[in-house]
Amino acid sequence: MAAQKVVICKELKAELQDFLAAMNYDKLFILTDTNTQVKCFPLLKDVPAFRNAPVITVEAGDTHKSLEQVSHIWSRLSNEGASRNSLLVNLGGGMVTDMGGFAGATFKRGLHTVNIPTTLMASVDAAVGGKTGINFNGLKNEIGSFYPPECVFIDCEFLRTLDRDNLLSGYAEMIKHALISSVDTYASVMLFDLDAEMDYAFLNRMVAQSVAVKERIVKEDPKEHGIRKALNFGHTIGHAYESLSFKKGNPLLHGHAVAAGIISELYLSHKLCDFPVDKLSQVVYYIKEYYPAFIFDCKDYDTLYELMTHDKKNEAGIINFTLLAGIGDVRINQQVEKGKILESLDFYRESFGA
Repeated sequence: MAAQKVVICKELKAELQDFLAAMNYDKLFILTDTNTQVKCFPLLKDVPAFRNAPVITVEAGDTHKSLEQVSHIWSRLSNEGASRNSLLVNLGGGMVTDMGGFAGATFKRGLHTVNIPTTLMASVDAAVGGKTGINFNGLKNEIGSFYPPECVFIDCEFLRTLDRDNLLSGYAEMIKHALISSVDTYASVMLFDLDAEMDYAFLNRMVAQSVAVKERIVKEDPKEHGIRKALNFGHTIGHAYESLSFKKGNPLLHGHAVAAGIISELYLSHKLCDFPVDKLSQVVYYIKEYYPAFIFDCKDYDTLYELMTHDKKNEAGIINFTLLAGIGDVRINQQVEKGKILESLDFYRESFGA
């Protein structure tokens, strides 16, 4: 899998135009959702390469990351003459970069793509690393491929368009990156005051730090045969929480589900890998301070466990976790018996008094 280029931008429009001018493509298409078409595309529409480019717009929200919406993208590309040498620019959050990347990977067996993430979640996670996908059959990212974009342009100025919940959603992935990387990164992330007036220049530097963690791991293991599974920390249970929230008709943002999953999986890390209890308490306290509780009860436990059995890291029906023995001390392929998993659900509810 080819390496992708990531640009932490100082002058997005100029850097983007220089990159596009040097690319060899026959036609450029822009993918937005209904939010980024209104809030973000106007900031870039005067980029020379974007003038007169067809804009494909899909409905916003993870519930629309579906086969039907991908089919709409394919239809527009086909009807407007896209070829294997065309370029699809994905301008949006994780839903847009995941789905646009998948559409680009599969249309005529692959055209060129570029990601311009507009959310913190997409900037530090979804847009970087080459994973693409859509939800299917009620399961998160069930269908997808590894297909890195030609380049990812990250500019935290777009984050000024985000509400607090979406900023928190992306920050959960930064907490995860800190936990799997180093004590210094962990300390900087834990000290960041999410209630203070946002310093976007400083946040841009923190995003660069977080992206570097993911880039290093992806470079070492691009197709998730080994250490890349570290990036799934918090996600086995987090994805189950997220899927349950959809079933209940009250969808959680992805990062809010990951934050909840981090608490449960740190509990398993403490019980099974001796993760330090003081660090467990610090993370629980930090997440409780900023993130709302996900409300569920013991009647949901069997559903949550069943959802975990569909996790893509599983082998031969056995649920595989990524756990931690300490900050940056990652233990992949940890098999956990059902009783302990249910204990971790209890721990999350007790931590939030839910």
